[in-house]
Amino acid sequence: MAFDFKKEYKEFYMPKNKPNIVAVPSMNYIAVRGQGDNNIEDGEYRQSIGLLYGIAFTIKMSKMGTRQIEGYFDYVVPPLEGFWWQDGIQGIDYGHKEDFKWISVIRLPDFVTKADFDWAVAEATRKKKTDFSKTEFMTYDEGLCVQCMHIGSYDDEPATVALMHEYMESQGYVLDISDKRMHHEIYLSDARKVAPEKLKTVIRHPIKKA
Repeated sequence: MAFDFKKEYKEFYMPKNKPNIVAVPSMNYIAVRGQGDNNIEDGEYRQSIGLLYGIAFTIKMSKMGTRQIEGYFDYVVPPLEGFWWQDGIQGIDYGHKEDFKWISVIRLPDFVTKADFDWAVAEATRKKKTDFSKTEFMTYDEGLCVQCMHIGSYDDEPATVALMHEYMESQGYVLDISDKRMHHEIYLSDARKVAPEKLKTVIRHPIKKA
């Protein structure tokens, strides 16, 4: 059976819909950086998702080709994630999506090296006749965070964020968002197929001891 990160690491991907504190280890990702409203049809954000999955499935299916990656095991491609920020704001202003800056990511299994990633970019470019040069191999050490499962529309996230901040303060922590530690979302639902009120999104904010 294929290794499923969501099932094997439930503390990171399947938290309850009540805030909790979690220490997140360093992970490697396929990443694409951009800016602007993520809801624009065929906009930069939507295009980034296609680039991410193009590389993710090239690596996953490498077992069928000539590239035999050392340590490879079969796995389910992890969910889409995103790091979000806006200049001059500690957090997110959902009323001004045109000011969004983001890094869209998909987690890489630990066996994937930078060399394997570079091969996948070249291979995907060759096979799909698409420019994958915007993708990058990114390592992110997230550290101590408060997180919560948000169920509902993305526009309703502020209510969940407020609960998270109330909880972290009650536990003796303060928010630690910076240009290095960002608002983080993990998308467990496909917004094209799931009603807005049923969407499941992990929201995570960096924190530190007060």
